[in-house]
Amino acid sequence: MADPKGFLTTGREVAKTRPVGERVKDWNEVYVPGSLLPIISKQAGRCMDCGIPFCHNGCPLGNLIPEWNDYAYREDWSAASERLHATNNFPEFTGRLCPAPCEAACVLGINQPAVTIKNVEVSIIDKAWDGGDVRPQIPERLSGKTVAVIGSGPAGLAAAQQLTRAGHTVVVYERADRIGGLLRYGIPEFKMEKRHINRRIEQMRAEGTKFRTGIEIGRDLTATDLRKRFDAVVVAAGATTARDLPVPGRELKGIHQAMEYLPLANKVVEGDFVASPISAEGKHVVVIGGGDTGADCVGTAHRQGAASVTQLEIMPRPGEERAANQPWPTFPMLYKVTSAHEEGGERVYSVSTTHFEGDEDGNVQFLHLVEVEFVDGKLTQKPGTERKIPAQLVTLAMGFTGTDVENGLVAQFGLALDERGNIARDADFATNVDGVFVAGDAGRGQSLIVWAIAEGRSAARGVDRYLTGASSLPAPIRPTDRALTV
Repeated sequence: MADPKGFLTTGREVAKTRPVGERVKDWNEVYVPGSLLPIISKQAGRCMDCGIPFCHNGCPLGNLIPEWNDYAYREDWSAASERLHATNNFPEFTGRLCPAPCEAACVLGINQPAVTIKNVEVSIIDKAWDGGDVRPQIPERLSGKTVAVIGSGPAGLAAAQQLTRAGHTVVVYERADRIGGLLRYGIPEFKMEKRHINRRIEQMRAEGTKFRTGIEIGRDLTATDLRKRFDAVVVAAGATTARDLPVPGRELKGIHQAMEYLPLANKVVEGDFVASPISAEGKHVVVIGGGDTGADCVGTAHRQGAASVTQLEIMPRPGEERAANQPWPTFPMLYKVTSAHEEGGERVYSVSTTHFEGDEDGNVQFLHLVEVEFVDGKLTQKPGTERKIPAQLVTLAMGFTGTDVENGLVAQFGLALDERGNIARDADFATNVDGVFVAGDAGRGQSLIVWAIAEGRSAARGVDRYLTGASSLPAPIRPTDRALTV
């Protein structure tokens, strides 16, 4: 145990953010660099090293949280890094992007603010990079087997790294021009600077993983060609089919899916554009969808100089405390103020879009909405609550419905889909096609980054066993596992 009285004597402190007026003028991460290290050891000391650490249950990776909390408290950063990497290939990603179901399951959180597990995690890995503790793990021998991984998001990268370290020759195919999937082009720079991805890619290259960008399987390279070249294939293409909003006026110019809007802002930071082809500058922006992707659109619009930003959510405003029907250690639906929300804008709950209104040139100008409520378990419009708000740029951030089936990948492989439109798989993450496996959102559906990495690690075990007859790789989850709910 770290500090036996830490949870009694030390209050919760989190990473400090830069002033709003400063950070909205750039694309750097919102946190004050180095602000965690002076406080993080004491924060790690708040961990009680519970007899049954429910944080393990909250995290699908099975992170050894009390162990690396103890090492962080003692400032043994090398040991903390070793424990952190024992279960997680990319803790600098999860430490910045995961909504931390581990903290929701923290035993201390029953009647006190939970341990700042995410902050401890990101402090450990940043210290490990600075101290040279993150090094390539080159396999001692090669198996002679080859594996193609389709998609370079967190699931694909985790599967590729595990299989490379097991001695297989792995090639990762990415249809975008850079590696990273939604980590690269779906997550704004102010949430995670892309240098964190770049140095992981260099580590993986040093280990032997090969990367091919600008190649879309199904269009640029057929499934037949891929199966001829490789002994096994891992489909980690994500759930990229966005949910649309089929209301009158949807065809107007200025209405875009979030994943049409956000990648362009990232490309500006990468130096591909001087200014985004879809910019919020000087416009009244409406973001439809109250989740993390919607918040990303809000923060991006602020940095582009929007005249106003309004975020709409069809569900009621969540409470600030756990609801009785969401008891510990489940992940509660709480009112969350992200860094993007701190920067301004309006959030409107319990409303539904009825139609869009445009000008004579076909550009969206107004969004018409109506208040809604639940009546007998059904979402119903409230008469007399219709109104319109200015909207010159609208982003749709309403989630995803499944993997892309239009590019031919699913049909060319002959992959079976489950009832939710995801690629079906068995207990080893194998599809109905021999030698073809699936990991991440393509098989699970839209989920969190920790589940994606856990899927990649688990699928890698299935592939390794298929290729060699046995495997010592860890498999933290089963395909049927789900987050703890009520």
